[in-house]
Amino acid sequence: MSGSASDTADTARVPGVPGADLLAALLDGMDAALCALDASGTVTHWNREAERILGWTAREAVGRPGFDGWAARSADAGEIRARLLRAMSAPGRQVHEFALLRKDGGRVLVRTQTAGVRAADGRPAGVYCAFSEVHTQIDLERSLALSEALFTDAAWGVVLVDVDLRPAVVNGYAARALGTARGSLLGRPLGELVTQGVEELESALQHVLAAGSPPEPADIWVTLRGARGERRRCWRCGFVRLASPLAEEPEPVPLGVGWLFQDVTEARLAEQDADRMRFRWSQLHRAGAAAAECEDPARAAAVLLDFALAGFADHVLVDHATPEGRLVRALASPAGAPGPVAPVASGGIPLRYPATHPALQALGRQGPTRASATPGSPRWSTDRLWPAGTAHALCLPLRARARTLGIATFLRTPSRPAFEREDAVYAETVAARVAAALDVGEALGPGGGG
Repeated sequence: MSGSASDTADTARVPGVPGADLLAALLDGMDAALCALDASGTVTHWNREAERILGWTAREAVGRPGFDGWAARSADAGEIRARLLRAMSAPGRQVHEFALLRKDGGRVLVRTQTAGVRAADGRPAGVYCAFSEVHTQIDLERSLALSEALFTDAAWGVVLVDVDLRPAVVNGYAARALGTARGSLLGRPLGELVTQGVEELESALQHVLAAGSPPEPADIWVTLRGARGERRRCWRCGFVRLASPLAEEPEPVPLGVGWLFQDVTEARLAEQDADRMRFRWSQLHRAGAAAAECEDPARAAAVLLDFALAGFADHVLVDHATPEGRLVRALASPAGAPGPVAPVASGGIPLRYPATHPALQALGRQGPTRASATPGSPRWSTDRLWPAGTAHALCLPLRARARTLGIATFLRTPSRPAFEREDAVYAETVAARVAAALDVGEALGPGGGG
């Protein structure tokens, strides 16, 4: 390596641009500070980033014999020069940390990567040294380490989504949450994996691309399509807009979105269950207080059912059991529109329930019976003498003083889920209170309520 820049750049010529000018432009355009020394230790190259870090210009640096007396203290300069020149005979790159001097007299710790340069005949010709402030290098290494950790060991999902809203990088947690392999997710539209909820997710990603990162995470419910069928999940999502750190525009074009999420389905379902139970038992408390003010026991039973319907079912029917074991409609909620539970003028005519009717099953087993319509059964509800359009039923015996007074039937439309075991527990409590009110009515006889 010679002391002239033109001697090292005769293989990098562009028509109309001198080789030395091209080399100088390349060196000055680098983001890393770079200097070069020839075999004797004389500085031959010094770029603008080196000038920014240390304050010494290329004119002041090039041609100096090492760093002694200007870029390093005399006590350190000899060791620094020797370690740099040893890179001429060492294989690969050598990494060192040195304390150098700024032009203003301050000291700065730099980390260097040094490699030897050989002449055309293979003999050592010098070294080049790329360096940066240690804290800058550490920040970079921390950023790289963080990125690596997020995509290997993170306890939440991390997905980098490009501007076309397609996954570009996916970590292991996210792949497991989406139910597929990491590689198979790349470049695929989110709609191929997410059915319900994909519009909300894509809308959030588009908003982040256009307006920036939202101030707080958001819960998004999605339904996933996979080999195990459809799965309903809740993800706690955070979004960060990604822009290139090398861009210089005031508002650089975004590279995509960093999407971080955790599966919080179990926690959200538990919260919903707790809220639902608090509401239901609050309704029971209010219903008991309201029913206590009713002089007519049948009216008290209707009030109890009115409170029980809120948030629980769409319709309720009460069938009175005759001494012959037949069922006669006694109370019902309106079939066409919401309204209060009211007595039914049945004239004492028994209902023509088929033998397999859920109400008769509940009567026979003396316990709750659940039933739901099968797909493609439009007459399922009307065949059972229930309001048209209902899809789920829960029948419970009305027991008081060791007797079955009748059957209470709660009905839901297809927009609601089927009745579960915990629904039956709540309904049994309601049925016990309704049965107690009806039992009082029977004991008082016709007109006994007032």
